[in-house]
Amino acid sequence: MTLARLPWAILAAVAYFPSAAAAFSSPSAAPPSAAPPSAAPTCAADEGYAASFGGRRTFTLRPDDLEAIKAALPTDPAIGAAYRGLIARADKALAAKPASVMDKRSIPISGDRHDYVSLARYWWPNPADPKGAYIRRDGDTNPDVESNRFDRSALGRMVREADTLALAYYYGGERKYADGAARVIRSWFLDPATAMNPNMNFGQAVPGVSNGRPEGVLDGAGFIAVIDAAGLIAPSGALAPDETAALEGWFARYVDWMLKSPNGKGEGRAANNHGLWYDAQVARFALFARRPDIAQRIVAAFPKSRIAKQVDTSGAMPAELGRTRSFHYSLFSLDAAYTLADSAACLGVDIYRADEGGRSLRKATDYVAAYRGRAADWPYKEKGWPADMLDALLVRADTAWGPGAYPRTIDGDLLLRQHAR
Repeated sequence: MTLARLPWAILAAVAYFPSAAAAFSSPSAAPPSAAPPSAAPTCAADEGYAASFGGRRTFTLRPDDLEAIKAALPTDPAIGAAYRGLIARADKALAAKPASVMDKRSIPISGDRHDYVSLARYWWPNPADPKGAYIRRDGDTNPDVESNRFDRSALGRMVREADTLALAYYYGGERKYADGAARVIRSWFLDPATAMNPNMNFGQAVPGVSNGRPEGVLDGAGFIAVIDAAGLIAPSGALAPDETAALEGWFARYVDWMLKSPNGKGEGRAANNHGLWYDAQVARFALFARRPDIAQRIVAAFPKSRIAKQVDTSGAMPAELGRTRSFHYSLFSLDAAYTLADSAACLGVDIYRADEGGRSLRKATDYVAAYRGRAADWPYKEKGWPADMLDALLVRADTAWGPGAYPRTIDGDLLLRQHAR
């Protein structure tokens, strides 16, 4: 499931995040401001694109894309329509109470409502034993996942609203949207009365089986979009410097939890999309927390630990092909790999062109791109063909491998994130 193209990692990959690749330089490179105006912006390690983007410390959203979109806004009808939709959503978000982990009706077994709790998506009551342990039905979402008994729905709303309000501020320039985004971020991460504890100890619980599983780490992938939202509103001062520092501190503690906790370490061992999203999250959160050494370790290991093991020589991702939504999860896995590759670009490492014995992200992308418009030819199970998800991924491939590398369509919300090349 996706929410307004924010990958459900939470939803994840809460966003089909536009790529940050193509700017491969070392952290010590000269700042983009010293380069000719036509030079590509540089993502400089834990500073992100701040030097190229007026102090906006983003890692996914590229200044050249957003500046080009902003310039085209007055004259491009499609971008104008997307912008009007954005403002309508932003105004609705302004009128809403910010989401927080305090909204849920249940109380974690820790007794602390600040702990995040979610239900595993594909687990259901057993008809043969309604009071017994839940059973798994792959691809069938239990609607209780999004109920207010748990935090997943609130997390998804928080991510959407932070992202929407930050973009509305960037394109429209009205301070109220920056203030709204700051209020959303403050409620989820910073306000002692409402802030989430930096852990996923009780994520993706399964009644009768586990109070929280490693798979719950995936729920935090939406935080990647929040990091960029905080960066986009930086020029407004809506988040004070001490609040930005506190947000970085929250993510530093969360990275420690991901690296040291049983659930975090368990997710890191996953050999499917979960492991890819683990790497994508740790690397990005570590950059934001100004701990690039951690991101560097993840990035350095990625070709052999993930590409060599999770992509075969045909480009397929075998761990996803047995699923009832096999094409969706193949794209979802690549979304995570692209996100990691974008972080790697900030460290001067080109993961998009890494090759491990004929296994590569380019070959994996070729594999899924070959089925664009050919859903009937996909030889594995797929419950609902994710055509838009494929196009969003191929739009990101433009930045990695050049304009027109793959046929694709840019429309809807993506028009405000990735400029057509």
